[in-house]
Amino acid sequence: MRVRPHVTRYLDVIGRGLARLRATPTFMTALGLVIVVVGSVMIATGRLRSGGIVVAAGSLLDGLDGAVARATGRVTQKGAFLDSVFDRLGEVAAFAALAFARAGEARELLLIVVALGGAVLVPYLRARAEGHGIDGRGGLMGRSERLILFCGGLILFPAYIEGMLWIFVFLVWLTVITRFVNTYRSI
Repeated sequence: MRVRPHVTRYLDVIGRGLARLRATPTFMTALGLVIVVVGSVMIATGRLRSGGIVVAAGSLLDGLDGAVARATGRVTQKGAFLDSVFDRLGEVAAFAALAFARAGEARELLLIVVALGGAVLVPYLRARAEGHGIDGRGGLMGRSERLILFCGGLILFPAYIEGMLWIFVFLVWLTVITRFVNTYRSI
């Protein structure tokens, strides 16, 4: 079940409130990334649970940029591009921080690299599909689902990081394969 469609209406209500406070979509995007980076530093220093909470909060704020854009009539390609790049930067920061924190665990480091590779390929495949005029969505692990699994694992099960990573790798690569096959068949 995709998470994003179920929360968009709530984000839009918050986005309208932020727009009344004169928040801009770009501000929300940048603020979200700054907070994710702060949370990533916390993760890197071994504070997995609190870092996961801060990364989740920053990602939620970043998720409001589209709602603010819709509320202010500022939906632009430039904003979508900035959001996409900042989303990837946030994911890289969070995974790099976890890799730093778990540096002594070789299997976990490999899983982190494989998980991050899949996490970066998922939106890439969507963008490539859309470049061909094809709907590039599909699979189980969109950005919201990746954030829930990653942050949820850190917050709820910090002693079981390897298990969370195995689940993440399986689901994200299943999503990569799904998007690749769907797009390849449609071209």
